[in-house]
Amino acid sequence: MDDWLESLGDDPLAVLEGWLDEAREAGLHEPEAAALATATLDGSPSVRIVLVRGIDELGLRFYTNYESRKGAELGLNPVAALVFHWQPPLERQVRAEGRVERLAEEDSLAYFRGRPRASRLGAWASPQSRPLTDREQLDRAYREAEERFGDDDIPLPPHWGGYRLVPHAMELWQGRRNRLHDRARFDRADLLWSRVRLAP
Repeated sequence: MDDWLESLGDDPLAVLEGWLDEAREAGLHEPEAAALATATLDGSPSVRIVLVRGIDELGLRFYTNYESRKGAELGLNPVAALVFHWQPPLERQVRAEGRVERLAEEDSLAYFRGRPRASRLGAWASPQSRPLTDREQLDRAYREAEERFGDDDIPLPPHWGGYRLVPHAMELWQGRRNRLHDRARFDRADLLWSRVRLAP
């Protein structure tokens, strides 16, 4: 019997939630940070770090400007990959690959309302991924947002919200001595996961 593989259970998303909790308990900086890879229609890739802000039985949630580069690429080619990597003492990695869907507006609004006020203003101020003349242009847009909303509630921008990556495949990796790491791949069909051990 493969004890490590068996210990993972049948749901890699549940394992990911547990590993995230352990990363937080270990005091790792920004354990929710993951590399998000998207691609254009012709397959040209791009990657950046995002913060994963929720996991459910369907997948992983993150939030951004829909008009950013990643938002534009996801609009045309709604598939992506996410990678978490946690250094010692955990030495773990999780990969998730699948289609990406927009969250309902009420889900985005609920998350947006919980963000710090300055971050909510920043979502209005930043024309994410577009060229700026200089820093002053961005600072001026932020001041204008402050003046526009004053002490009022800051509404959800129409160009900002959440996505869910719905993985069809996930890999879990546990670092071991001599680079003989433990590595498992999970594949999902009809909401059921199958698993296999992979060579490191």
